[in-house]
Amino acid sequence: MEQLDDTLVREVRIAARPDIVFAYFTDPERMIQWKGVSADLDPKPGGVYSVRINPKIAARGEYVAVEPYHRVVFSFGWEGEELVPPGSSTVEVTLKPDGEGTVLRLRHSGLPTAESVAQHTHGWDHYLSRLVTVAGGGDPGPDPMAADPQPAQQATA
Repeated sequence: MEQLDDTLVREVRIAARPDIVFAYFTDPERMIQWKGVSADLDPKPGGVYSVRINPKIAARGEYVAVEPYHRVVFSFGWEGEELVPPGSSTVEVTLKPDGEGTVLRLRHSGLPTAESVAQHTHGWDHYLSRLVTVAGGGDPGPDPMAADPQPAQQATA
C-alpha cells in the first residue's frame, strides 16, 4: 500500500454494501463492534469523534466531512498524548461499491514521525481486519486492545 512520510494508506474489501459499512464509522453501537469499548459520535462537520479503546486510552477529534455511503473524514489523536494529540491528524475513509461488496480506502495523514506512522499502521491493520469481519456478518471476537493495558502500552489507531 501507498505510504508517504506522514501518511498511511490501507485498502480492504468488505462483503457488505457501502451503506452498511458507512454506519460502522457513524453509529456508536456499530463502532464498538469492531473498535473500542465506548464511542461518542456526532457525525456531522464539527461534530465529536471520540472512541475509548480501553479504560486508559481514548481517541478524540471531530468530523470534518460526512458524505453518506461514500466518504467520512475526521480529525484524530490520543487524549493525554503529546506526539499525536487529539485532532492533530486526519483520517479519510472512502467507500466504493464493488459488486455486492465495498472497497474501503483509509488514508491517515498528518502523523509526526515515521514511528507514529508505523504504530498507526499496526493499529489500523488490526482494526480494519475486525471491521471486515463484523461488517461482513461475522464475529471478530474479543478485542485484545480493549483490555486494560500495562502503563507503557499505547493503542495506535
